[in-house]
Amino acid sequence: MRTYLTKTIDQRAIILPMKALLTALLVAAMATIVVPAVHADDRPDTFADLVESLSPAVVNISTVQTIERRRGNRRMPQIPDGMPFEEFWEQFRDRFEEEQEPRQARSLGSGFVIDKSGIVITNNHVVEGADEITVSFPDRSEYTAEVIGRDALSDLAVLKINHENGDDFPAVKWGDDEASRIGDWVIAIGNPFGQAGTVTAGIISARNRAIGNQNDVDFIQTDASINRGNSGGPLFNMDGEVVGVNTAIFSPSGGNVGIGFSIPSNHAKNVVEQLQEFGKVRRGWLGVSIQALTEEIAETLGLDIKEGAMVTRVEPDSPADAAELQEGDIIITWDGKTVIDSRTLSNLVKRTKIDKAVDVVIIREGERMTIPVRTGALPDELAGMTQEDDDEDGGRDNGRDQSDRELTEGMELAPLNDSLRQRFDIDEEVDGVAVVRVSRRSNAYRAGIREGAVIVRVNQRRVESPSEVADLFDDAADAGRDRVLVLVNLRGNTVHIPLKLETSE
Repeated sequence: MRTYLTKTIDQRAIILPMKALLTALLVAAMATIVVPAVHADDRPDTFADLVESLSPAVVNISTVQTIERRRGNRRMPQIPDGMPFEEFWEQFRDRFEEEQEPRQARSLGSGFVIDKSGIVITNNHVVEGADEITVSFPDRSEYTAEVIGRDALSDLAVLKINHENGDDFPAVKWGDDEASRIGDWVIAIGNPFGQAGTVTAGIISARNRAIGNQNDVDFIQTDASINRGNSGGPLFNMDGEVVGVNTAIFSPSGGNVGIGFSIPSNHAKNVVEQLQEFGKVRRGWLGVSIQALTEEIAETLGLDIKEGAMVTRVEPDSPADAAELQEGDIIITWDGKTVIDSRTLSNLVKRTKIDKAVDVVIIREGERMTIPVRTGALPDELAGMTQEDDDEDGGRDNGRDQSDRELTEGMELAPLNDSLRQRFDIDEEVDGVAVVRVSRRSNAYRAGIREGAVIVRVNQRRVESPSEVADLFDDAADAGRDRVLVLVNLRGNTVHIPLKLETSE
């Protein structure tokens, strides 16, 4: 017992000085870490002065739209006098016919004056289809307005206030949204639920958000309260500049949950300028179908990159065709800007001025090269067009000619001919090897390859016969690879698929 106590005392004699030493070292180390100071001045005590100067330029927008009676509706028949329940029938008939008459729908939104002559910015969905537009100012003055131009893809519209006296209107100015950082204070002013002049404040929560089908805009996300009726209103920075146009919210309930989205000012300004000059937005066009570069595709090609957009099709007589871009090229830089994925490239191209010479950095068959491209104008019929990937079950061949066919990786392949083109509705411009049947248990089926697809390339090499496909699959397996990169065209859409070989499982 005594020995145990002596031993314990000796340990403490050693441990206590060591603890003191470690504590001193930790304190000294922490003293060398520089933490940015947060001062009270960085957080405004009030937004009142800023709001007072900005509010006069923020307007409420109300619209009236006439909805015509549905076609094919007929008037209710008249029943003879003296019939039973005649009074009830007449009431029912009057109510029915009243519901079939043209009616007026009203909506509310927000906007802001960007030019003292009376130019107002709002969302396209606020004024789309409107027969009458009324702009109301905080001083209760009201004016009618007309649409100068609107763009559904970016959901922006430009209005011009009708006024005869020529007085100047209070106006705000655009800011540079790219100068704003995540965490910066912002203010939203608008007309939520018809409550005019409502002011909310918050921060920029995130950038480059994609929502819904609006793939033309990289939205700013904010936690400043945005609700129905805020659409088209401004998002201000602390310098009183418009850095966003409030457009949408994410909410299971329909009310604010702290996730609102605004169109960045730089994008909005470009759209507005084009609407004022041309009445529509002219977007750049490259003329390619693309997909994102995935880790599986990069690994299949032996590349050490993780970002880029892969070309799956080059449109004939397009700027890409003129620049001799090819299927399988991986675009990693556009006009000096990094291409993260296919969506990034699409937006960069659309925002490029028409007929501008652009240097495009690509990787082709493992080699990095720069190709000069001159952008074209996006055709009107392509604006806002999206691709849809259908998923159909594989079917049987119905006993057609089996000559020159080959069963490879669970797929029955055949050379393209007129009969197969007609059977699967394959365009004359598409060349390759037809997939006439796919086993449901195969990796090909799980990867999305279906009957009627056309294999255009295997590992970036064009194929014209089933034997060429089989040979390239065998070469990959012999080289120890567990995947092959297959370029497939199905119902006019082309996509690269990193197909896992059956033998690798």
